[in-house]
Order: sequence, then structure tokens, then C-alpha cells
Amino acid sequence: MILLDTHAFVWTVGGDRRLGPRARAAVEEAGSGKGVLVSAITPWEIALLVAKGRLQLGREVGVWLETALALPGIVLAPVEPAIAVDSTRLPGDFHADPADRLIVATSRHR
Repeated sequence: MILLDTHAFVWTVGGDRRLGPRARAAVEEAGSGKGVLVSAITPWEIALLVAKGRLQLGREVGVWLETALALPGIVLAPVEPAIAVDSTRLPGDFHADPADRLIVATSRHR
């Protein structure tokens, strides 16, 4: 099982070359096994990036998300209370982006 951050998810779904061959192979292997996790915060971040004009998907964001999250092997990981709390306690000097913090905390709980 592998947890994708927001851009890796977008690149995976879109077949973007920015996801390198080793990363793509890891995603494909996970997809044929226990699954590819996507944090529940990821759809929010994608919609926000589209709304701000920082990401273009080629179709309406809700339709894109519905299609992408229904792909075989994709598993939506909920943001459980323990994950929300852990996101505020990340070690070191982790930056303040809430989506990144929740994605990292999700990976620590899987």
C-alpha cells in the first residue's frame, strides 16, 4: 500500500511524466495489491488549486474527482481524529500547509 500526495495523485491519474518511472512502478504495484491510498483532504486540495487557477484538469473538478477516485485500486483514506491531532504534532520544523500535514499524518498512521 502506498499513500500519494496531491500532486502525485493528479500526475498518476493524468499519466503525467513528472511522476518518474520508479514512482509510477511503485504506484502500479500498490494498485494491484492492497491499494493506492489518497487522503480525504486531497479532493479538497485539488478543488482549491483549480479554484485558484493553479491546476487545470481538462474537465469540471467534481467530475474529475469522481472519476479519479473510482479508478481500480484507489482507496480514500479518512481523516480520523487521531490523524487530525497528529498533524499538529509533526516532528521538526514541518511547514504549515494543512493538506500536507494531514497527508503526512495519514502516512504515519498506516
